[in-house]
Amino acid sequence: LQGLRVVVGAGGTREPIDPVRFLGNRSSGRQGVAVACAAADRGAEVTLVAAHIDADVLAAASVSPRVRVVRAGTAAELGDAVREAAVGADVVVMAAAVADYRVAEVSAHKLSKEQADGPEVSLHLVQTEDILAGLASGRAPGQTIVGFAAETPAPDETLLERGRRKAVRKGADLLAVNRVGWAEGFEVDVNALLLLDRRGELVAEARGDKRAVADALWDGIRKIRAER
Repeated sequence: LQGLRVVVGAGGTREPIDPVRFLGNRSSGRQGVAVACAAADRGAEVTLVAAHIDADVLAAASVSPRVRVVRAGTAAELGDAVREAAVGADVVVMAAAVADYRVAEVSAHKLSKEQADGPEVSLHLVQTEDILAGLASGRAPGQTIVGFAAETPAPDETLLERGRRKAVRKGADLLAVNRVGWAEGFEVDVNALLLLDRRGELVAEARGDKRAVADALWDGIRKIRAER
């Protein structure tokens, strides 16, 4: 990857409810940081757009002189930062766990039980933007867009079929589909990916610790770029 400019989105976004609370997810950022570090070790200049990432995980990327870290909190902030960094980039990898929804109106004050009308409270949620689809539709000539899709179906056939539909819908050059659940995908050191091209065809599989998976992902990206 010598001479390439790479952008990696990593970590989980946090969508505020009030000054105290937020909607979030269990992503630690390990896989995204591994992708960034693997690219840097192969000679790329990397911009890591980091949403919420565990401090010890982020420290691993911060020590590399080839990795520049840009912080982001919400899905909107992450989208803005990735799009800005993507200008002139050769490869963009969206490994971040981006919230699908945000609160329509963020409260300026902490929501309290005293203000509630009863034992239940409702939040009005609206969809966040589809960052990956936007990057794919607006890609520059020669730019490679890679996305991640975390899914929970049990049978492998269902996981693959859902990934195929998403790959076609998103339009990325490569989609890394990984199974997540209570004890897999998030907050663990291992991962397993199905790599699909933009037509939804399975081009490779990767399994192992997250650095090994990151290296396999870059092998797949290099292959796609070489074929083009």
